[in-house]
Amino acid sequence: MERTFAIIKPDAVGRRLTGPIVGRIEQAGFTIQALRLVRLTKREAEGFYAVHRDKPFFGSLTDFMSSGPAVVMVLESPDAIAKWRALMGPTDPGKAAPGTLRREFGTSIERNATHGSDAPETAAYEIGYFFRGMELL
Repeated sequence: MERTFAIIKPDAVGRRLTGPIVGRIEQAGFTIQALRLVRLTKREAEGFYAVHRDKPFFGSLTDFMSSGPAVVMVLESPDAIAKWRALMGPTDPGKAAPGTLRREFGTSIERNATHGSDAPETAAYEIGYFFRGMELL
């Protein structure tokens, strides 16, 4: 079993898509090990996305991620990282395959409904950013 980190971003939460996205996660066979509704401050968003600090989109990304509530989760499944990334689809919803979350629920590269870890090390960091060990099942 493997764990990964996932976010339902403020655009999707604001459009009342949390339930449909969580339903798709469960239908795909993931176990939700932790889940929390959060409202990131700008500083918290900057800390979470610090790896992108030098990129031109950093300011707009952290503004967006601190613009409203988001749902953070720890998902568990065999090969969870690759499986979650496949369910999400590519960052650009216009390039995502039909049936993926970003194709169905995303509206732009930034407002693409979901986030997911891209590697085991990233997942460990991201899970630790939002959840203490005792909060995980």
